[in-house]
Amino acid sequence: MSSEAARQQRLQLRVRGRVQGVGFRAYAQYVAERFALVGWVRNVGASEVEAVAEGPRHALDDFAAALRRGPPGSRVDDATLAWQAASGEFRRFDVRPSAPG
Repeated sequence: MSSEAARQQRLQLRVRGRVQGVGFRAYAQYVAERFALVGWVRNVGASEVEAVAEGPRHALDDFAAALRRGPPGSRVDDATLAWQAASGEFRRFDVRPSAPG
């Protein structure tokens, strides 16, 4: 494993609040691409968004901070973060179809 691969981490983030119908997934994709992260984002249920992102820890920290703020018109009431080792399975950051909640 290269030293670059060893520095990669995976963040699973769930945010709850007014996060649907406000461009949250597009915002998450924009922020992820800005920080050169890969992974995905999707709606879950009626008031939750889930994102999985991989990249350097500092970029993931910035991504999480941006999603905790959310885009204009959103309101984040709660955010849950879970850290893991990066899997390397993603090549870009996608918006996925909604999941049942």
